[in-house]
Amino acid sequence: MPRGMKRTPRRRQGLFGWGRVLVCFGPALLAACGPAEEVRAPDPRPVRTVTVAKREAGESVVLTGSVAAQDVAALGFRIGGRVKERPVNVGDRVRPGQVIARLEPQNETNALRSAQAGLAAAQAQLTQARNHFERQETLLAQGWTTRALFDQAQKERDTAQARVDSAEAQLKSANDLLDFTELVADAEGIVTAVGAEPGEVVQAGQAIVRLARQGGRDAVFDVPAQVLRAAPGNTVITVSLTDDPGVTATGRVREIAPQADPVTRTFEVKVGLSEPPETMRLGATVTGRLRMDAQPVMEIPATALTRSDRQPAVWVVDPASSTVALRNVDVVRFDPAKVAVAGGIDVGEIVVTAGVQALHPGQKVRLIGARP
Repeated sequence: MPRGMKRTPRRRQGLFGWGRVLVCFGPALLAACGPAEEVRAPDPRPVRTVTVAKREAGESVVLTGSVAAQDVAALGFRIGGRVKERPVNVGDRVRPGQVIARLEPQNETNALRSAQAGLAAAQAQLTQARNHFERQETLLAQGWTTRALFDQAQKERDTAQARVDSAEAQLKSANDLLDFTELVADAEGIVTAVGAEPGEVVQAGQAIVRLARQGGRDAVFDVPAQVLRAAPGNTVITVSLTDDPGVTATGRVREIAPQADPVTRTFEVKVGLSEPPETMRLGATVTGRLRMDAQPVMEIPATALTRSDRQPAVWVVDPASSTVALRNVDVVRFDPAKVAVAGGIDVGEIVVTAGVQALHPGQKVRLIGARP
């Protein structure tokens, strides 16, 4: 240390250092030792709510289909041949016994003539055999012939009779084949389709004309499997024209396809219409409405729905404490606007519909529209 300078004692220097610390932190320590300030509780969160009420959950199912005849037959020739004429077209109304198509009858006509000639020859042989048998019978009675000759004459007569019977059967078959060259309607109806044109060679049984008999009309729909399972039995279905809803008819399910369509996976359902109006023509597009079975459920807005433990849930308000609790619910049906709930909440309870994302169990809430 240079001369002339005085040594400061370490003890005094340490006291001065602690004094500076006390000067700096003294106010903070005094403040900490004072009375604690009370923490203000958060204000109740405002939420929108709805009061749960029970109602019937039956809904209407709307399907689009078409009008078809209840009894449709594909008529064809019993024999093959070349179509000579087809005097009817699609949309024509036919009467029972009316000719709707003809085949060229040359072969059948020739077969008929051959059968007629064969019958005539057989009848001539039968006449000759009968005369010979009668002579042999007389000679045998007078003793001028033998039993062997008589038996031979009797055999020839029986053989000739059998030939006549066979010729008559062939003639009848030839007549039938000639009749089969004409295709006639067996009932009154409307032609809905044709399968061959004049000049075409067709096979036996090939559909020439498709006839919708006048025995009633069906509304045919393609129905999903879930609708079939939920639909009530033997219910009345309202059917109306799609382009004119004022034209309506009612009906009941008459037939359900046992197997689903391999492409659409829907089932064809035929609804028998009761006294349909004339304007509900075959092939017209119709709309069918079915009221599903009603079951008591509770409907709440879709905005009230949240999740808890990977299950649908809602926030329920306790009116006594104005707190909320999360509760799981059983959802029956969901759409963008409403949710049908079958269990988990009771009628009269208050459910939060807006602000559900910012809530936690036990939180106080204030119903919007109520006093704070």
